Formats: sequence, C-alpha cells, structure tokens
Amino acid sequence: METESEPSADAGHGPDERELALVARAIDGDRAAISEVVVLLQDPIYRLALRMVWRPADAEDATQEILLRVIGKLGTWRGEAKLLTWAYRIGVNYLLNLKRRTPQEAIELSLDSYGAGLKDGLAEADYRGPESELLTHETRLNCTQAMLQCLAREERIAFVLSDIFELSSTEAAWITDTTPAAYRKRLERTKKRLGNFLTAACGLAAPQAFCRCSRRVDKAIDLGRVDPHRPAFAAHRITPGGRGVAAAAQQMSTLRDAAAVLGAHPDYAAPQAKMDAIAGLISSGRFPLLD
Repeated sequence: METESEPSADAGHGPDERELALVARAIDGDRAAISEVVVLLQDPIYRLALRMVWRPADAEDATQEILLRVIGKLGTWRGEAKLLTWAYRIGVNYLLNLKRRTPQEAIELSLDSYGAGLKDGLAEADYRGPESELLTHETRLNCTQAMLQCLAREERIAFVLSDIFELSSTEAAWITDTTPAAYRKRLERTKKRLGNFLTAACGLAAPQAFCRCSRRVDKAIDLGRVDPHRPAFAAHRITPGGRGVAAAAQQMSTLRDAAAVLGAHPDYAAPQAKMDAIAGLISSGRFPLLD
C-alpha cells in the first residue's frame, strides 16, 4: 500500500473497556477469550473479504487467513483504534496484496466493457421461470459484486470502506495507511466513475438506464454466473438478526445511488465450517498464538 505521510493513529473512536479487557484475557492465554475475539470479528471480516474477492469460497479462505493473522498479532494491539478497525487494517493489507485474482481482474475488465457486456443477451421481458424472485435477487447481487471487481483494488477498498461500511475518512485512511486527504481524493474519483456507470447502465440506480436484473437472469445462467440450483448470494447464510435479501433490496429502492445499489447485500455471516476450523486450530495447541 502507498504511504504518502504517516496518518494519525487515532482512527475514530478508541476501544471500549470491554474490548481492552477481552484482549488482555486473550493475550494471557484464555482460549475462551480468543474464541470470543474470533466470533466478534468473523462476520465483518468475511463481508470485507467477499467484497474484495467476489466469490464466497475465496472469501472463506481469505477470512480464515486474516483471522489467524489477527489472533497472532493481538499482542501488538495498543488500543490505537477500535478492535474491528484494527482488524480491518490487517485484513485490507492482506487483501490488497493477495496474489489470487478474480476473473474480472484477470482479464482487466473495465466498467465500460462490463457495461457493454450487459447489453448482450438482455431479454425483452422479465424472467418468469422457477424461483424468479430468488434468481432475480441472485443476478443483482452477483452483478454488483462484478461491478466492484472492475475497479482497481485500491479504488475498490476505498469505496467499500466508505460507502458500504460507512467508515469515516479518518478511519479509512488509517486502515489503508494513507492520509485522509489522499483517501478522500481517491474515493471521489471512484464514486464518480461508479456513478457514471450506474446512471448509464443500471435501472436500479437510474430509471432511464437500459439494464434490468429480471431481464438478465437467463443470460447470467447461460454464462454460468448464476447457478439456479445453488445461488451463492441470495441464499447465503446471514448474521443472526441481520439484514436479509428483501430488507437490503428495500433499502436500495428508497435511495437509488451508487452506495445503495452496491451496498444492498444481506448481512452475510462467515461460513460456520471455516470458523470451526479456526477454533479447532486454536484449541489444538499447534497454532503459534499471540506472537
């Protein structure tokens, strides 16, 4: 990551007393406290990873690696930011330097070329096949994930942290190891690009735009981007008590801007199998805790 000058370590509000006590217990080797830290961070970190790597399976792997790094570095946390903000910093550094590339990154697909592709195979009428509502949601969620992948990683993370996770520029700059002014400039450029694209292409953001999710379902299935038998996003497990697909879509429909369209995903929960694997590794004594 680029560093233009040393950003302030006081990123937003500091930790509360409960976080300080929890981490102190974890550093002392309390495995229940370590597990509580994992539970506290796992879903937000998974949602961050999912927005950066697109596919749930890749996000699962990234989340596991990030959480293990967080646990391994707990002893270095000095309360300079909230625990989750500090964990985001570790996660962002990992995700920006991840060697694995998404399909969009691999072919260096731009927003302009992605928009042109949306016109190909756009049906004249809404999809009326089995599970039409579910698959229309799946097409929308998959498409907005793909849009993000058309951005450079630094642009993508700037937009995700600010307009989807709603962090302040001070917090986001600290997480990305840059200055608030430089971060805001990058975010402004990114939002302008996304706004222009959505206004031209996405009917959810602009009524005059040409694309409609319900008219892309057949093409998305034909291309293998949507699996009608195993939808990756619309049927994804959510955090208990979190926002589901319908609630996210309702929020989007009242706002109609880039942040609403790209942010209208459910509150995804990290897959339990991966979290169980982390817990097992911690309990095994084979993981070098708190180096």
